[in-house]
Amino acid sequence: MDSIINPIVLYLICATGAIGIAAALPRRNKVAAITGGIVLAAAVGFAILILGLNATESGQPLPNYFFYPFAILGLGSAARMITHPRPVYSALYFILTIIASCGMYLLLSAEFMAFALVIIYAGAILITYLFVIMLATQAPSSAAEEFIDETDAVAREPVISCGIGFVLLAILTTAMFRGLGDLPAPPDQTLAQDSVLVNLPSKVERLLDRADILAVGERLARNEDGTAAIDVVARTITLENTDLGTTRTLGPDQWPETLTAGNLDRLGYNLMHDHPMTIEIAGVILLMAMLGATVLARKHIELEDDLKAAQSRKLGENMKMGDA
Repeated sequence: MDSIINPIVLYLICATGAIGIAAALPRRNKVAAITGGIVLAAAVGFAILILGLNATESGQPLPNYFFYPFAILGLGSAARMITHPRPVYSALYFILTIIASCGMYLLLSAEFMAFALVIIYAGAILITYLFVIMLATQAPSSAAEEFIDETDAVAREPVISCGIGFVLLAILTTAMFRGLGDLPAPPDQTLAQDSVLVNLPSKVERLLDRADILAVGERLARNEDGTAAIDVVARTITLENTDLGTTRTLGPDQWPETLTAGNLDRLGYNLMHDHPMTIEIAGVILLMAMLGATVLARKHIELEDDLKAAQSRKLGENMKMGDA
């Protein structure tokens, strides 16, 4: 960790960032918010300077030049997302944060993660957020921020929330840097990536058919548990002829070049095989958020109707008293 950043400097940067965010959170005092933004910017600039100096001294290459605009845009948008007093604008800054993160993923050659962020977060989930915001909140009649509801205009417990958030950030960063040296050596990436093919017999058979390896009546042999009869380590594939009742084995020299497991194959299998309940729970949470927003909006409308009816009755009584 010392070769990247000194732990004391890391904790000092986190403490300064926490102070800046706590001061910049929504409040009626604009001077404190501006001061907090300046302190936060100073902490980010100091962190970038320290990381750059350490990389230069240790002889490590500096990040790609595109890293810096993406990093500054992402950090600035994230800070503005939690400090803007209007929820709709916070959602728009959230989109900007997602786009900056997509740029980071593209620099790491992780195109799928970049596209998934745009499609899922900047698309589906953000639309859900905006739907909930529009139903559960009421826009002020004036553009002036003094007319914004107190819930949005003033942050609740800013010191506690920022303190806990940046303490967790410091702990996670320390654990990440110190834990890298204790990780075991990665296995053969080719074998690790293609091992999922055993659980994708339909894909393997389709690729074998496209490579013109399957003869008439042949198909990929299956094990008793339904997995494909292939050995990723030995690079062998077992085929069976349903008409003749015979089997044959393809050696490593006959392994098709196209028979590899891509990122989508591994990710899809991992999500649907290891985390099916997580996906279902996420969908239920989003559905309950929309239903809760609908209920809150309905109560708000009913309350407004009751107030209008009471004001109409009061106005009518005043008119009768005036006529009398």
